[in-house]
Amino acid sequence: MKKFPIEKWKTFFQKELWIADEEKYPTLLRNVIKIIRIITFSTEQFNNNRIAVRASALTYSTLLSIIPILAILFAIARGFGFDSIIEGLFRNNLSKHQAELVITWINSYLQHARSGIFIGIGIVMLLWTILILTDNIERSFNTIWQVKRPRSVFRKITDYFSMILLLPLLIVFSSGLSIFMTTMLTEMETFTLLAPIMKFLIRLLPYAIIWAMFIGLFVFIPNTKVKISHAIIPGILAGSAFQLFQYIYINSQIWVSSYNAIYGSFAAIPMFLLWTQISWSICLFGAEMNYVSQNLESFKYGKETKNISRRYHDFFCTVILSRICKRFENGEIPYTAEEISRENKIPIRLTKDILYELQDLQLIYEGVREKEKGEEVCYLPGMDINNLSIGVMLNMIDSKGFENFNIDKNSYPESWDALVKAREDYSSQNNRILLKDL
Repeated sequence: MKKFPIEKWKTFFQKELWIADEEKYPTLLRNVIKIIRIITFSTEQFNNNRIAVRASALTYSTLLSIIPILAILFAIARGFGFDSIIEGLFRNNLSKHQAELVITWINSYLQHARSGIFIGIGIVMLLWTILILTDNIERSFNTIWQVKRPRSVFRKITDYFSMILLLPLLIVFSSGLSIFMTTMLTEMETFTLLAPIMKFLIRLLPYAIIWAMFIGLFVFIPNTKVKISHAIIPGILAGSAFQLFQYIYINSQIWVSSYNAIYGSFAAIPMFLLWTQISWSICLFGAEMNYVSQNLESFKYGKETKNISRRYHDFFCTVILSRICKRFENGEIPYTAEEISRENKIPIRLTKDILYELQDLQLIYEGVREKEKGEEVCYLPGMDINNLSIGVMLNMIDSKGFENFNIDKNSYPESWDALVKAREDYSSQNNRILLKDL
């Protein structure tokens, strides 16, 4: 029976779109298919990973850490003598009452942190709240990238506090660049061709800074290798959305003033919480897009891998463990998860799930492989490869999980004995087959 066009399109979007070979399509349609896949998979991952809940947690951490972070920002700015520029940004982006309130809080925090009994406790609390926020941000990004190994405390302190120390310099640089370009624009008004270009560049400058900030977040925050080429488009989209909601938030302060009679000075807090929640949701959704874009090929069979059969699960475990053992036997550089996924054409999410499972069974363990720009996680056998057979692996998989049930096996002797004998016969045959020999 011939399908109607609407049924063909429905079949295409439900199945063929996700596994189709895009090379057979024209370039324009190929790019459209890629964009649809990225957006769809990112939305699914956003919901599956409960990113909205993580955005709420980050909103709470941000509310706890915002004053300490701004206090450090102001302290560094005053040390370099450009605190007036930082204050100017607050006064331009907040209402007069809110700007004065925030600056008063910051000054009070700094005063208590460096005087009296608070000189030790205040500084410790200040650094602790900032470290908690950065740790929560990294854990959220690591969840998106399926990374279970966060940075060490030393690396968190060195990496993130260096970023905080550089932030005032970046703000001053961007402000100075904006002033410089505005000055040049006034001198070039007579040039009919260059003046519109300069106006466009000045208007584009705030967006370019935000784009660069989001691209930097997507590349450097996860504790794994992120290709900058896959972070550019998500960074631009997330940065543009952030700027849009920031514009809405700033202009919504006019509405908040009408609630001052009810909430007083707390009128701006609900709007700030909403803006922070949306901002973190935008940021984390951009990170999902970055992850999907870099691993798009592995998402083609994402739905199938969720419902993978036990037989294929054991098959992939055998393939992955065999490759790791062979590399170890040959004295070669250990595999990373990305290399295993790419060489064996196994979806990256399934590859990482199996690697984590094999780690839990102590059949493999994580190592660290040196590279030009840092370190990356690799995998090594967790036991003697001359004893690591298919039978050993399958027995370990079978015994994984909870078995201390309040059931007397002696009440079912026939069933239990038959199962044990079948497993023993099965294992005795496979114990002779070593994984390194496959």
